[in-house]
This record gives sequence, C-alpha cells and structure tokens, in this order.
Amino acid sequence: MLGCLAAFLTTISFLPQTIKSIKEKNTEGISLGMYSLFTLGVFFWLVYGLSIKDIPMMAANSVTFVFALIILGLKTRYSTNVKIDDKKHF
Repeated sequence: MLGCLAAFLTTISFLPQTIKSIKEKNTEGISLGMYSLFTLGVFFWLVYGLSIKDIPMMAANSVTFVFALIILGLKTRYSTNVKIDDKKHF
C-alpha cells in the first residue's frame, strides 16, 4: 500500500509542470539534460517493470514516461523558438 501511494504521488508530481508548460508555452527554467536523463531512466524502469510483470510499476512508470516525454518535447520545441534579437547577446 505504501509503495502504491509513493508511486502515485511521484507520478502525479509531474502533472503541474506539464500543465504549466503547456499553458505558458515556456520551459525556460527546465534543464534539457536533466529531463533527457530522467526520461531515459523512467523508460528503463518501465522496461524493468514489464520484465518482472509488476503492474503498479508498469502503470506508474507508463504515466510518468508520458508526462516526461511531453515536457521534454515542449522543452525541445520551445528552445528552438529563440528570438533573433536574443542571438545578438551571445
């Protein structure tokens, strides 16, 4: 029971960031490197859950993987939308 609660809470913890990033179309404060590594780690947890047929692990990591992919995709998308004026400062 405690494990399920922990999985639920850590999984939904990404929902506010996902919603905020979508609404504001801004991911400036999010590290691309961190989310890339995190998403890869969640993917491997999902694969591990599948290999041992652990339903709670598969469920939690499936949802977390989707949220992480959304945030990673938004970060990639919004990071390429740099204004031309901003490039003068580099």
